[in-house]
Amino acid sequence: MTFARKQKGMSVLGWLLVLAVVAFLASTAFKIIPHYLDYFSLEKIISSVETEKALEIRTIPDFYSHVSKGMQVNGIRDLDLDKALKVTLENNEFQAHLKYEKREPLVENLDLVVRFDKEFRVRVQ
Repeated sequence: MTFARKQKGMSVLGWLLVLAVVAFLASTAFKIIPHYLDYFSLEKIISSVETEKALEIRTIPDFYSHVSKGMQVNGIRDLDLDKALKVTLENNEFQAHLKYEKREPLVENLDLVVRFDKEFRVRVQ
């Protein structure tokens, strides 16, 4: 009598299933990561108003101009700054509220949505 050897490893169907799941997750990550990188760049640009004293930003239009230039340098083109950023000047501080959302199509009628909402208090130099 001969006995069948025990099977070791995954079948072709199992590998295809794992590959499909990995491809889906990679596709999702590649669609979301650029939006997070843009958001982190915007955070850094807004925070730099306080840390870089040579900029001499004292008015709200100067603040918007600085952020707009930073967006150009970082290649952030698909964001309407006037809708996403609200800036007020109170007690010698800029109150900046960055709030926006981005949508990326995933599959047919399913979208990935990322929302960003953060308030900044930046002292005027």
